[in-house]
Amino acid sequence: MDTSSIEGAPVAPRYPTWVLGSAAVIFSLVLCCVVAEIVLHILPVASGLRSLPVDAANPIFHFEPNRSFVFSHGWNLRDVNRGRVNNAGWVNDQDYRKDDATPLIAVVGDSFIEAQIVPFADTLQGRLAKALAGEFRVYSFAASGAPLSQYLIWARHAVHDYGARAVVINVVLNDFDESHISYKGPPGFWLYVPDANGELQLRLIPHRRGLLWTLAQRSAIARYLLINLKLSQYILDMPALHSIFIGAPAHAQTQFPASEHDARRLKDSLAVIDAFMRDLPRLVELPPRRVILTVDGFRDPEEARVGLGSYSWRRRGGRHVVAAAARAARTTVVRPWINGRRFARTLGHVPIGAHQSASRRQASHRRKSCAPS
Repeated sequence: MDTSSIEGAPVAPRYPTWVLGSAAVIFSLVLCCVVAEIVLHILPVASGLRSLPVDAANPIFHFEPNRSFVFSHGWNLRDVNRGRVNNAGWVNDQDYRKDDATPLIAVVGDSFIEAQIVPFADTLQGRLAKALAGEFRVYSFAASGAPLSQYLIWARHAVHDYGARAVVINVVLNDFDESHISYKGPPGFWLYVPDANGELQLRLIPHRRGLLWTLAQRSAIARYLLINLKLSQYILDMPALHSIFIGAPAHAQTQFPASEHDARRLKDSLAVIDAFMRDLPRLVELPPRRVILTVDGFRDPEEARVGLGSYSWRRRGGRHVVAAAARAARTTVVRPWINGRRFARTLGHVPIGAHQSASRRQASHRRKSCAPS
């Protein structure tokens, strides 16, 4: 037997066992991620809303326009809703037009008005648009997390850029303190900041979307972890990660001793309300009867019982809004949208029945207040 050919044949390299094992594990993980990504792309994983950069040249917070979104909640993807971000970057099925001669009513607020969980036709603005069709247009300007101070900017935007003849502003009990720079600093919003004399003045907190967050929004696995499982809340609590994932700046809340917490928050909240009422006529420039504030209240008996104690400063803030509006001769709706005996609490937000109740009252009031003099 000729062994020369055997001896001259190349010998395949032999890898250590740990290398082969590691490669197998990595391959298995990649395969599992690919399968999970495909499956989650099919399922209604929350898509999120993509905010655009906000700075001095682009001072109005809004979302990436002309795209659909999916809302779902929790690990089991419940409360699914599908909606649309329109041509102007707002959660609304209607495209906005600046050259339309039909009188416009603007609805301004936070996640209660943004209402990703509610089909557009069932929202306050959707119901108002249907009830007032042919008489008025109804556009909404809202985003989750927006405070009272930001509402002024959107109301001015609606009046100056779209010619709104009336504005409805929905006020929620956490809007007061979150408008003050000491307690909240969401990038992209306008907040009240004390000047050299201690007077509260509006200041824009610029926003640029973090690169990692932009990339993460393209992945169904990442969106499931960050949005549905709410891992993004842990990122928001870490300034360094906040800056990388969400964007800059990452503003740290001022910390006060527990004994001073409620008293200081109440004082700052009342100052914010007074500043809001001071700035409202100057920025919005509408007759008093064409500005209406809806003040949200506690949404079930248990929440009211707890709120009477630990959140008494927020209740007092709500009463201060009503009193300040009365002094300023502003039209105000003071009844809570939610009655705990009639409407179920839904993810801490207003359910469909509440939007229906509010829209009926607003439609009647708007017809009267927007009638020609």
